[in-house]
Amino acid sequence: MPGAGNYYTGTRMRILVTGGAGYVGSVVAAELLRAGHEVVIYDNLSHGHRRAVPQGAELVNGEVGDHEALGQLLQRHRPEAVMHFAALIEAGESMEAPERYFRNNTAGTLNLLECMLQHGPRRLVFSSTAALYGNPERTPIAEDAALRPTNAYGESKLLVERMLGWFHRIHGLRYASLRYFNAAGAAGELGEDHRPESHLIPIILQVAQGKRPSLAIYGTDYETADGTCIRDYIHVADLASAHVLAVEALATLDQLIYNLGNGRGFSVRQVVEVARKVTGHAIPAQDAPRRRGDPAVLVASSDKIRRELGWQPRYPELEQIVASAWEWRRKHPNGYEE
Repeated sequence: MPGAGNYYTGTRMRILVTGGAGYVGSVVAAELLRAGHEVVIYDNLSHGHRRAVPQGAELVNGEVGDHEALGQLLQRHRPEAVMHFAALIEAGESMEAPERYFRNNTAGTLNLLECMLQHGPRRLVFSSTAALYGNPERTPIAEDAALRPTNAYGESKLLVERMLGWFHRIHGLRYASLRYFNAAGAAGELGEDHRPESHLIPIILQVAQGKRPSLAIYGTDYETADGTCIRDYIHVADLASAHVLAVEALATLDQLIYNLGNGRGFSVRQVVEVARKVTGHAIPAQDAPRRRGDPAVLVASSDKIRRELGWQPRYPELEQIVASAWEWRRKHPNGYEE
């Protein structure tokens, strides 16, 4: 699998990965194994897939909100670090049922932190989001930009970041909060398969597969060159290498906050055009009303993690990202459920 193994320290750790059967979590788990770490995955499989669990990782089925089960897991395996991906991620849904997001994302993480205080460890890498920034005043967005989420999903993650700051200050928790933008692409046998799917690139590819008649473009009147939203797309393998760098850096550093993106934005219409080129499919598209809570432009500045940890995306081109996702889709036309 692609990655940045040459950056890694080679110091072996046992790492608990919550949500490790999901899209990003599974790719990170595979990269951890490739870097020589021992991996235990904790996932309720509500959105993850058993077939996404990489060979060599142990899967434990459970809820992050289950204090007793999580405590027993930490006692039994004694991990030296935790990577926390288990969360609901749909911004649109969060504006219809915010209570689910605060219960699962915020309260669930609090339960994890309490278990870590009780049983160890004191090192956490948190899967955060660019949704914290809302409608930014400037782009590319730096880590010190104002945090003003426009949806309950972003707010649920922001509350966690605030908790992490206090746990660091009071309990000495070492943590890295990685605010990433639009994860996309596939890494070897691991790809993106949400049920239902709501992310742009896999939806476009489902149209190319003939599984959807057309694509809905939500909002064509934004203040952008072509009227559609602009996002920063980052290859999931590049995300994974950043996570491994971060967890290893916590051996000597204690509080890290990084954006993860390519620093370039592409509009929805631009992504569609690239996908048409990659797939050779017409990909019909229909204009639709805006979705509540969608910012017009989200583009990252990742200068800080490049400078401090030496991270460098290996697959920065949108065509590379879409092509890897398309290759996975052609090999797995029904996703993980063949």
